[in-house]
Amino acid sequence: MRKIALLAAIVAVTLLAAACGGDDGETTAPSPPPATEAPVEPAAPEPPPATEAAAPEPPPATEAAAPDEDTVDLSQAGGRLAEVQARGDVRCGVRDALPGFNFLTPDGEHEGFDSDFCRVIAAAVLGDANAVDFVDLATADRFTALQSGEIDVLVRNTTFTASRDGKEGANFVYTTLYDGQGLMVPAATGIRSLEDLADANICVAQGTTTELNLTDVMRSRDIPFNPVTFGESSEARTGYTAGQCEGFTSDKSSLAVFKYEIENGGGDEQFILPETISKEPLGPAVLDGDTEWAQVVQWAVMATIQAWEFGLDSGNILSATGDNPALARFLGEEGFDPGLGLPSDFAVQVVSQVGNYHEIYERHLEPLGLPLHGSVNDLWTHGGLMYVPPYR
Repeated sequence: MRKIALLAAIVAVTLLAAACGGDDGETTAPSPPPATEAPVEPAAPEPPPATEAAAPEPPPATEAAAPDEDTVDLSQAGGRLAEVQARGDVRCGVRDALPGFNFLTPDGEHEGFDSDFCRVIAAAVLGDANAVDFVDLATADRFTALQSGEIDVLVRNTTFTASRDGKEGANFVYTTLYDGQGLMVPAATGIRSLEDLADANICVAQGTTTELNLTDVMRSRDIPFNPVTFGESSEARTGYTAGQCEGFTSDKSSLAVFKYEIENGGGDEQFILPETISKEPLGPAVLDGDTEWAQVVQWAVMATIQAWEFGLDSGNILSATGDNPALARFLGEEGFDPGLGLPSDFAVQVVSQVGNYHEIYERHLEPLGLPLHGSVNDLWTHGGLMYVPPYR
């Protein structure tokens, strides 16, 4: 039924394109020399100057230590975990019209890869995967909502970048999907490479990282092109389907959805170029300054990966037994507490209620033509990038 709902939503919903100082101690270093020099002076008149030199030193040392303590208190004080537990739900920032990632079903339910990771967090923290308050956000509002505290976590196919990490107050945790930007063309054009797009019109949303990535790669390869920009991604897609451009660019996961939508809506066959022109690591983000909450979200997500590696899924985890110490710790059989502020069986709650990573991916992304096995999103034991630290 999930696949039927997904396919129905893909046809019905218009796809929105994916987005895409501590103290170093130097202030205390000068104080020891004056204190040492004063006692070794042989002349009696010297103590007053020595006292004068030493007296000013303690205040700077005290002042230097205070900011360090304040900084540690700020970063470790947290509070979000306790707030979420007291409130009884996780406010998760998402989007409501991206089939495969998050969209509204005809019944008004949020469904998709991202929305399931919202449920993963709720299952870990509250023991109830349904304890999620989905907050639908426009692209321009997502970081504002995070900064203002309107949401607890942003899970909205958002790319982890340096400027977002540094300027938006966002702390990106574990990457849930390694994506990359690509280009799509009508198959009948015969265009099969970036070089074939020389002097072509390419539809792209204006003022986005997608536009910047396109400009960077075409300029670096000395390929002339004509960017046809639109204020919104939806307008860029409309322009492409209306024939205003020979090419359209977005993240490859979004291109796969768009391709399916066009072809199953009676449109022409589409071709996604093999080149990947950018790195687009997508994953949850929380607000900077709350280490405890960041760790909670991180380990909730990573539980889905570790379960997959252990061969545990929603169908067998409740009957699994810890036949080795690592598995026993993961299942919470021995009451192992890593100090994350979560119940010892949080991983069991996550996987039994939502599934492991493979189940979540297979449920939402593989129907769009995005195979998991053999991709960068496969387990590290299969040559992929899904690798998590030991649970011990």
